[in-house]
Amino acid sequence: MKESMHFLPRLWRHLPALLAAGAVVWVQFHFCQTICRYGALRRSRGWRVATWALAALVAAWVVLGVLGSAARYVWGGSASSSAITWVRGVALAWSLASAVAYGIFLLWRRIPKFRQERRGFIRVAGAGLVAAPFAAMAFGILVQRKDLHLREVDVPIPGLPKDLHGLRIVQLSDIHLSPFLTEEELARAVDMANGVRANLALVTGDLITAHGDPLDTCLRQVARLRAEAGTLGCLGNHEIYAGVEEEATRKAARLGIQILRQESRRLRFGNATLNIAGVDYQKTGGEYLVGAERWMAPDATNLLLSHNPDVFDVAAGQGWDLTVSGHTHGGQVTVEILSEQLSPARFYTPYVYGLYRQGQSAIWVTRGIGTVGLPARIGAPPEVALLRLCAI
Repeated sequence: MKESMHFLPRLWRHLPALLAAGAVVWVQFHFCQTICRYGALRRSRGWRVATWALAALVAAWVVLGVLGSAARYVWGGSASSSAITWVRGVALAWSLASAVAYGIFLLWRRIPKFRQERRGFIRVAGAGLVAAPFAAMAFGILVQRKDLHLREVDVPIPGLPKDLHGLRIVQLSDIHLSPFLTEEELARAVDMANGVRANLALVTGDLITAHGDPLDTCLRQVARLRAEAGTLGCLGNHEIYAGVEEEATRKAARLGIQILRQESRRLRFGNATLNIAGVDYQKTGGEYLVGAERWMAPDATNLLLSHNPDVFDVAAGQGWDLTVSGHTHGGQVTVEILSEQLSPARFYTPYVYGLYRQGQSAIWVTRGIGTVGLPARIGAPPEVALLRLCAI
């Protein structure tokens, strides 16, 4: 009886995920039912059977993926296996692609009929449009997810002391060492960061994705970062989800990486001081940076490490010269329409990717390295960021 009392609240907490899975299954079978009415599929029993079998397989993947995620919280237990994580990720990727394809297909069927001699071209064009979301998703999983770049950014700071002008800061963020990112891929990012010979290295959260991911391996690779003033960092939301905040802080310190948690550290470069503060993940919708003013130094250039870029409005109001963030993955899946970058991240923050300014303050938001949920990047390739401070 007691077990069932604990079971129901846990199940209720995951009801949105279960409803989403039901919606995905509904789309899969309606998509299958719709396309089986047209062209070769309508005339070929074999193709119809194969299409229905594929729809059933995807539906099973979605249900298995959602249940694999929820079971950890409902019944307890360790993190999902690598195989289950990939099943969940691929099911999500297929579901998103098929939902877009279904929408394109329904719109295409509403186009007025063309002349008979152009029917063949129209059928081919329609098939290409329906297939495009699947091709884009495959490209995002197989190619762009691993297409690591070095992004160099000049960050103008009013009144920057001359001894800080040209200071080079390399940033790694959103590593998410997990089944979607191998140790070899992380090592390549660290090697890229070391190649720029930075004055300072920053790591801005989400070392891993979930409990059971290889935290020790991640920290061992991050500890290879080489910079004149060492490596500083802050924690992200996935350290909270994985329950490793204290463990990550302690183990990082043993390897020479200082995780700043509601504290600051002063670094001297010539006759100038760079004051760096770090905060734990600031929960979206909560009160941001409460009391953070006390970590600022009036005689220094003040830099804030915050995984969540939503703090920028408050940070600018408090007078931080520069905030360095991640969290958004640059949208992870981003589409440009009419010169506007559209991505899921725009639903929860105005600071998706790049350099933003408010008055005398600036924030830099990086795309990071890894992925979460969906093992794909489209229009938002992974990056190592190199920031150069510039006086204006």
